[in-house]
Amino acid sequence: MKYVRFRDPAGAVRRGEFESGHVHFANESYSLDGDEIDVLPPCDPSKIVCIGRNYADHADEMGSDLPDRPMLFLKPPNALAGHGDTVTVPAGKDRIDYEAELGVVIGEQCRHVSQANAMDVVEGITCMNDVSNREDQRQEQNWVRGKAFDGSAPLGPVLATPDEVPDDARVQSRVNGEVKQDGSRDQLIFSIPELIAEITTYLTLEPGDVIATGTPEGVGPLSDGDAVEIEVEGVGTLEHTVRIP
Repeated sequence: MKYVRFRDPAGAVRRGEFESGHVHFANESYSLDGDEIDVLPPCDPSKIVCIGRNYADHADEMGSDLPDRPMLFLKPPNALAGHGDTVTVPAGKDRIDYEAELGVVIGEQCRHVSQANAMDVVEGITCMNDVSNREDQRQEQNWVRGKAFDGSAPLGPVLATPDEVPDDARVQSRVNGEVKQDGSRDQLIFSIPELIAEITTYLTLEPGDVIATGTPEGVGPLSDGDAVEIEVEGVGTLEHTVRIP
């Protein structure tokens, strides 16, 4: 199944089933990209736990060594943006990058989850763009300015149950229609169960929390007015534009 979280014409926040480009709730049907509804991020996380260097080719393009354990950093709720949004990024920076990622949405409060049981706590899979301010990222260790600014985590548009997403699902980014990244889930250095087990060793995950599993090679800079698409096979395509003041 696939689901979309949205605000209906009356202003109420709903969650509907998604099929053939339409969102169905009660007896109503809405086009995903129409003007009747506002498509919201598919969950309301207390935190987004992001993974750095989880694709070998991306680590290589960044001139970095492969990690011996998952590299973790956080994005807060203010980073959320939705399908169809215009993301305004910090002004005056020398480079703002796109990073296509497969996002894992947690379905229940959990701590100390084993790899064997990890997929039991997953509600679904979605698309995410880890928008990154490289100028400040290079200058700090905690990456707050580089990774946690407003709108730096576009998410959505659909939440797909895990059975919808292949083990080798393609993860792709396109900017203005041109393919920039083209990786797959089976290239992850640390798998989704490994990530959940590692993260829950240290912190409690809450329903709606997101794990952004890392980005394939091909990251690059964004320009004012760019149209970005992030596609995860079995989920769909997240679309947003970029504004640089």
